[in-house]
Amino acid sequence: MDALCSSGELGSKFWDPNLTLHTDDPDLTPCFQNSLLAWAPCIYLWASLPCYLLYLRRQNQGYIILSGLCRLKTAVGVSLWCVTWADLFYSFSGLVRGFVPAPIYFVTPLILGVTMLLATLLIQYERLRGVRSSGILIIFWFLSCVCAIVPFRSKILTTLKEGEVKDKFRFTTFYIYFALILFSLVLSCFKDKPPFFSPSINVDHNPCPEASAGFLSRLTFWWFTNLAILGYRQPLEEKDLWSLNEEDSSKVVVSRLLKEWEKQKAQAKQPKDVAFTKTTNAKGRVPNEEAGEGDVLLSDQPKKREPSFLRALLMTFGPYFLIGSFYKLIQDLLSFVNPQLLSILIRFISNPSAPAWWGFLVAGLMFGCSVMQTLILHQHYQYVFVTGIRLRAGITGIIYRKALLITNSAKRSSTVGEIVNLMSVDAQRFTDLITYLNMLWSAPLQIILAIYFLWQNLGPSILAGVALMILLIPLNGAIAIKTRAFQVEQMGYKDSRIKLMNEILSGIKVLKLYAWEPSFSQMIENIRQGELRVLRKAAFLSAVSTFTWFSAPFLVSLITFVVYVSVDEKNILDAEKAFVSLSLFNILKFPLNALPQVISILAQTSVSLKRIQHFLNHEELDPQCVETKTISPGHSITIENGSFTWAQDLPTSLHSLNIQVPKGSLVAIVGPVGCGKTSLISALLGEMEKLEGKVAVKGSVAYVPQQAWIQNATLQDNILFGQPMDQKRYQGILEACALLTDLDVLPGGDQTEIGEKGINLSGGQRQRVSLARAVYSDADVFLLDDPLSAVDSHVAKHIFDHVIGPDGVLGGKTRVLVTHGVNFLSQADLIIVLGDGRVSEAGSFSALLQQEGAFAEFLRNYVPDDDNFCEEDSATVLADEEILLMEDTLSNHTDLTDNEPITNEVRKQFMRELSVISSEGEGPGRPSTRKRLGTVEKKALESKHGELIQAETAETGSVKLSVFWDYAKAVGLCTSVTVCFLYSCQSAAAIGANIWLSDWTNEPVINGTQSNTSLRLGVYAALGLLQGLLVMMSSFTLAIGSIQAARILHNNLLANKMRSPQSFYDTTPLGRILNRFSKDIYVIDEVIPSSIVMLLATFFNSASTLVVIMSTTPLFAVVILPLAGLYIFVQRFYAATSRQLKRLESVSRSPIYSHFSETVTGTSVIRAYRRSHDFIAISDTKVDANQKSCYPNIISNRWLGIRVEFVGNCVVLFAALFAVISRKSLNPGLVGLSVSYALQVTMALNWMVRMASDLENNIVAVERVREYSETKTEAPWVIEGSRPPPDWPHQGEVEFVNYSVRYREGLELVLKNLSLLVKGGEKVGIVGRTGAGKSSMTLCLFRILEAAQGEIHIDGVNIASIGLHDLRSMLTIIPQDPVLFSGTLRMNLDPFGKYSDEEMWQALELSSLHKFVRSQPQGLDFECSEGGENLSVGQRQLVCLARALLRKSRILVLDEATAAIDLETDNLIQATIRTQFEGCTVLTIAHRLNTIMDYTRVLVLDKGTIAEFDSPTNLIMARGIFYGMAKDAGLA
Repeated sequence: MDALCSSGELGSKFWDPNLTLHTDDPDLTPCFQNSLLAWAPCIYLWASLPCYLLYLRRQNQGYIILSGLCRLKTAVGVSLWCVTWADLFYSFSGLVRGFVPAPIYFVTPLILGVTMLLATLLIQYERLRGVRSSGILIIFWFLSCVCAIVPFRSKILTTLKEGEVKDKFRFTTFYIYFALILFSLVLSCFKDKPPFFSPSINVDHNPCPEASAGFLSRLTFWWFTNLAILGYRQPLEEKDLWSLNEEDSSKVVVSRLLKEWEKQKAQAKQPKDVAFTKTTNAKGRVPNEEAGEGDVLLSDQPKKREPSFLRALLMTFGPYFLIGSFYKLIQDLLSFVNPQLLSILIRFISNPSAPAWWGFLVAGLMFGCSVMQTLILHQHYQYVFVTGIRLRAGITGIIYRKALLITNSAKRSSTVGEIVNLMSVDAQRFTDLITYLNMLWSAPLQIILAIYFLWQNLGPSILAGVALMILLIPLNGAIAIKTRAFQVEQMGYKDSRIKLMNEILSGIKVLKLYAWEPSFSQMIENIRQGELRVLRKAAFLSAVSTFTWFSAPFLVSLITFVVYVSVDEKNILDAEKAFVSLSLFNILKFPLNALPQVISILAQTSVSLKRIQHFLNHEELDPQCVETKTISPGHSITIENGSFTWAQDLPTSLHSLNIQVPKGSLVAIVGPVGCGKTSLISALLGEMEKLEGKVAVKGSVAYVPQQAWIQNATLQDNILFGQPMDQKRYQGILEACALLTDLDVLPGGDQTEIGEKGINLSGGQRQRVSLARAVYSDADVFLLDDPLSAVDSHVAKHIFDHVIGPDGVLGGKTRVLVTHGVNFLSQADLIIVLGDGRVSEAGSFSALLQQEGAFAEFLRNYVPDDDNFCEEDSATVLADEEILLMEDTLSNHTDLTDNEPITNEVRKQFMRELSVISSEGEGPGRPSTRKRLGTVEKKALESKHGELIQAETAETGSVKLSVFWDYAKAVGLCTSVTVCFLYSCQSAAAIGANIWLSDWTNEPVINGTQSNTSLRLGVYAALGLLQGLLVMMSSFTLAIGSIQAARILHNNLLANKMRSPQSFYDTTPLGRILNRFSKDIYVIDEVIPSSIVMLLATFFNSASTLVVIMSTTPLFAVVILPLAGLYIFVQRFYAATSRQLKRLESVSRSPIYSHFSETVTGTSVIRAYRRSHDFIAISDTKVDANQKSCYPNIISNRWLGIRVEFVGNCVVLFAALFAVISRKSLNPGLVGLSVSYALQVTMALNWMVRMASDLENNIVAVERVREYSETKTEAPWVIEGSRPPPDWPHQGEVEFVNYSVRYREGLELVLKNLSLLVKGGEKVGIVGRTGAGKSSMTLCLFRILEAAQGEIHIDGVNIASIGLHDLRSMLTIIPQDPVLFSGTLRMNLDPFGKYSDEEMWQALELSSLHKFVRSQPQGLDFECSEGGENLSVGQRQLVCLARALLRKSRILVLDEATAAIDLETDNLIQATIRTQFEGCTVLTIAHRLNTIMDYTRVLVLDKGTIAEFDSPTNLIMARGIFYGMAKDAGLA
């Protein structure tokens, strides 16, 4: 360098320490200023150029039109080039004049000129690529300015000293140059116009400001500030959120992930194919004798390679994530600069003669380095967290798409609950892991660097500490492995708990009717106890790991110091060594405890990865299973020698079928229960696994399942099902499907919102909507699975005539109709009779009658000769209701029908009442009932648009202290106080240890040694171990408390939900209640305790830092108030916004899972109508809506982090500054203590705010759980002072005394002043048009509805005076809906284990189920799947009959439960009831009058009052309403 500078005129040395360092007025030599200092910015720009150009080539946003700003930037750039080259030419002119300057005066202007030219060209190139604000150039101009400040000062000082300007030309050009670069810096901070052809412009109403933010705004996340201010002023709402960035949207993310996953699947298949080709012959087929050889060959191959989902994830998200890793690397390296600066600072304090500016420079450098670290760290986090949300969106999307494709056997192994768990919990695991993933390489790097610097400081003694660290790694590893094992075990418990809870909530009505809640509560509690047992073990384990975590750095430093001072007496522990080592040990603390944590999270995620990969590798339905293109001419459906099964491991359901359906014909499929009628329809849809044969279906398909699948959408949307609206056709279809009368009754007509699973429609209405959907789809082939069973006989006839029959809307289309109704068979073109999965007979009606086969005999038995009856009767009557809601639990389903004017009034009145209630409910005038804003309860508010289910609202405003107080009470007040006390003791011990160390380092050195070393070490060790012990004790205490809280909160929630009245379930979607049991309970179990630990640790850490700094440098008190003010100000902004974003996020999460579980239950319908793509789009939209609130949440943390860490960096700056200012009164030990504490505070402050607001966000889970633990409950189950006698009711006499009932306060009565007496042993049929109040009567008997006035007496006991369970357990009902729970058949018959096996077998025999059960290898332990899906609807109905036979109580209520059963089984049931319940009182709601013609009496209800009540014969003679009904049915 000296060669460039020293020769020639104006030459100087490159470096002169006397001029620069050892002086009170430092300066740099002209040579240094002109060379290295001037080149630094140029080196930076050229070094970053290649990468930046590569980035610009890939990043094209459209070009920006040349603006005034851009012209100005270019002009300044060109001017700079001119100015620098003017210097160059001036140097050349010197040669001419014989004045030879040093070579540096040629080199530097040349380099500067070329670089300025490059910067100017870059401005233009960026404009063409659409870059509005250039980070590269801002940094370049900033560096240029910083480097020019030194010559700026130097030139002025030299001129002042010498009294004149020596080199006037260069002096002038330099100041022009300085002004221009300063101007460039200012200009570069402004951003340009948006690009001209930018795709996002004009499309988005609320685009994310990040895209248009300038470089500095992005660096500091300033662009988030507007949202923070808005969130502070008012609670944020969905509409305030920005649109999602294109690259974060599900559409983009999922398609990228799917592409990679398909590649993986293709690669996994390859080796297998290669192995097999070896044995194929010339034609490519494997001859039989060679197949064996092929098998052998295959088995020699390694086990079939599963496609790796992990690799697909890495390929999709890896590159973006790596950018974040690069930032992490820089941040790690920077974190080691401050300990070195601390070392310099302590040396400066120890050296009184050192110039003061050294100290100020070190303080400034510490501050600058900390700020750099903060900025870079948050850029790292930004990349990492965005990768996290993309990952979650990708995994959710891919699981959703897979769920639409999996086979039925795969569905059996993964229930809805488990798949939802994959989506919620397992996908979240990945998001959590991503945060820590970089620690896998970063932690070892930090450990190695720390050890290197420690070695320099303390020499080989450090090896003792390192040895201890290495010993701790296996301990942490063991803890991590054990934690993983607990995790897996706990996931198992959690899955089964959620699965059972899902079923309980789906079948809650049946539990209430049977009084089975205690048994199922017990099952849940047993699972929960197991779950908490595992949680407790995991919590104790984590307390031990906290102890090692906390004590490790201390023990390492202790052992190192011990060895250092013991090895050699001459080893002095001075302040520099002690505190620099301590700050390095503090850096070590994070990687040391992060590593085991990362390993355990990795372990958990690997479990999740396996679960997801297992699910994604499930077999998919073969789309080629049903041929849709080629088919024998003239036919719409053909099956040749087809055999089908539901799963490979199950017996074949349909054997060697040969069926041909001519185009445009009506085919009826009949046969007994369980003979495979539904299976046949499923086989045609391609839902079953084909074992052999061919199936072909020509054209598009419409499908009406046996149990209607209704979406949570408007009635119109349910019918249109994604098709465009054609008003004329739509009206015609409503009329044909007999829906017009229903529309008059529904509050919003066809715009009425239908609740989850169609709860506000009766079974018949649901079935008709399902049928209307099929008709509207205008398909070529219609597969109708018993659609007539759920509707009344006259409606069935109407539908058959107008829709299905030869003259109906579908006349001329191909229709396959499964039916139990005999009376429509004569109009079918072809009848297929199934028996045991085979076609027993097939032919036209007349041909089958002539064949004299089983079918002909069946017809003779069940169809009277009277032709008139043949037309009129209907064997297809009943409402096949869904679990959630039978016809009339609530006014919105007041078994209304088609032709009852009153009901419409009832509904309208109900709506009016409700809107009044809802408007008053929030008013100030009614404090007692005032709901907190946004209670999540779903009011059954059917407003004028007929919305039943209110959107789940988010809480607003800050969480009330009462919620914290509730949690503290659940933890235990003593426990809470103890934990805080232990933490404060631990902080005191830590401060004590460090002050002792500081005192020790100041001990005078006599003869090269220090005295009292052993005492010093002893006290230091004692204080340190005390800290660790206290931490462990506090962790244990907190673990015990939090598990107790988790138990109490879950028990309260469960107890309340089991006691909630039925009306609550009719108006609250299942997903919302389930969310409380899954997500919220998970938060209470696992998230809140760890938030509390972190919050307490960071709070006491920050407090002790302030105490230490204040006590060493009291001057610090001056800045503490402004800093605290800034800190609290930022925290307040952040907390308000972040809290609301978290709430919006959790509210937008539920719809993803609700929609998902709705989809999973309706997959067969969605696939039949080929609407998978539309549903995928809906799911993506819901996921994106959730991401919209996740993204600002991530940014809010970055925004907060930068601002709060800036406060922490100021603490470092002032601690160092005040140490420099008052160095005369301070010793090095105290300065070391103060600054090393300050260096830790930055992270602590940041985490304190984060944890405080995290805790506030998560405590919302307690609020949500508490809210659902305090909803209104029904009457007590048992009233101790008022229990009926044990043998009650012994006669079975039922008396209604002046009885009236309404669905809810303020509504009209549904039953009015009923007074009647049913004597013990009487058989009474209850009939009436739909909406007359038949089902309401039975609900009153079980007190599902409570009396408005009057009483019901059973054997003289007023049922309102006894407990619900005493009442319900003494009555028996066979409900309309056969509900089964997953578990054994034994559990489904007798959950309390009251009855013996003999009694059960007898009940099964009487209910004609024994053959089926004996054919199962497990017998009574036969596993029923979720909802009893592996039994046919008829078989489920028979299980319900068997339950009734087991109970054998004196009163039996039949809610006409035989719709899904063929006539033969129906006769069996009726006969069984007649014989087995001979002496009992039987109340039957009858749709089929022939079942009650031999009853003692018949009660005819009309508009909620008794119209007629007498024996059937007398009523027919009286020629009243009953006579009319009997005549319609051909019985009179």
